[in-house]
Amino acid sequence: MSHTLIPDTQAPNLELKLLGGREWKLSEQKPSSFTMVIFYRGLHCPVCKNYLTKLNSMMETVNELGFSVVVASMDPLERAEESKKDWGIDNLNVAYGLDEKTARAWGLYISKSINERENKIFCEPGLMWIKPDGKLYLIDIGSMPWARPDLETLLPKAKFAVDNNYPARGTQN
Repeated sequence: MSHTLIPDTQAPNLELKLLGGREWKLSEQKPSSFTMVIFYRGLHCPVCKNYLTKLNSMMETVNELGFSVVVASMDPLERAEESKKDWGIDNLNVAYGLDEKTARAWGLYISKSINERENKIFCEPGLMWIKPDGKLYLIDIGSMPWARPDLETLLPKAKFAVDNNYPARGTQN
């Protein structure tokens, strides 16, 4: 069962292995606006390819907006490497090997494969913004591959949120 995340509460711990041999830790991020974590389904997903390719092309703007960014899947190393190469997402920190326990702690939906291209088990998409103090700000979790926020509409809202000290919403659960 997935865990329900609550805005303006401490984000779950997140430590990921990045392609290239580095490690990424949420606790070490020091963005001027937000850390953006995007969980994607994996190499098998054409919607993920389109979404991350779009994000990759927007990274100059994303950096100007003060984001720290990581994209993560449950794919093993080889499949994550293939995604980065085939999709041309060289501007992104690509993490691999997300485990099911961590995916569930982040409230992600988990699916079983329905064809040989998919991993036996993988997470459905999620996009989170985490404030520099480690608290969740924006939480968008999908149960289907095509339900994702439009990046061109969403990302400029970071400047508004920071400039206006706009509070996290949805905190009354």
